[in-house]
Amino acid sequence: MAGHSQFKNIMHRKGAQDARRGRQFARLIREITVAARRGLPDPASNPRLRAAVVAARQANMPKDTVDRAIKKATGAAGGDDYAEVRYEGYGPAGVAVIVETLTDNRNRTVSDVRTAFAKHGGALGETNSVSFLFNRLGVIRYPASAGSADDMLEAAIEAGAENVESDAEGHEVTASVDDFFAVRDVLESRFGSPESARLDWRPTTSVTLDEDRAATLLKLLDVLEESEDVQNVYANFDIPDAVMRKLSA
Repeated sequence: MAGHSQFKNIMHRKGAQDARRGRQFARLIREITVAARRGLPDPASNPRLRAAVVAARQANMPKDTVDRAIKKATGAAGGDDYAEVRYEGYGPAGVAVIVETLTDNRNRTVSDVRTAFAKHGGALGETNSVSFLFNRLGVIRYPASAGSADDMLEAAIEAGAENVESDAEGHEVTASVDDFFAVRDVLESRFGSPESARLDWRPTTSVTLDEDRAATLLKLLDVLEESEDVQNVYANFDIPDAVMRKLSA
């Protein structure tokens, strides 16, 4: 299990499906709110808002919920005012961790993040203290049914993408941050809406963890993921399959 998988392989370890769905909706609404406030309220003219609306659709968020979030963000009252803050630090065994947040209370958020690190064998660092261990890039995912590997590769190259990986589960297209929205739009015009399209942090190196350190790190990641202010968490770890099976038992 690698850190850049965004922990999909360990989500089954958590109970409370309704609570997790609620947190996911809350994160999406915050992203829609910020995107609508900082750009045009029309997704067709606002790439960030368009990506947020696509993500909401993939999460089965009701359309009226999306529309209310956009209306609230662009109304006279303006809705909640969220700041984008990135935190960086090290977890157990020197695993580098990036935490992206949208918060209306920086003091609360930094306190929560610092406490999570401290209680689980880590330490919060300064901005850019670990981001040099990651590459920032755009990631666009399509199901395998969207098209053949050859068709996806051809279209992605023509659109300016950096790489395409295809397997039985689907296609993953990566692009530079500058080219991300242009590549996404070209692919969408040919293959329809992607399963997901987002900016991502991908580690350039990884730390292999034993069972004890893996268990501690996963607890840290769980605590961070449960915070209402946290949007995304990235880490440069790798857990061998044998260790993951023990932890999942």
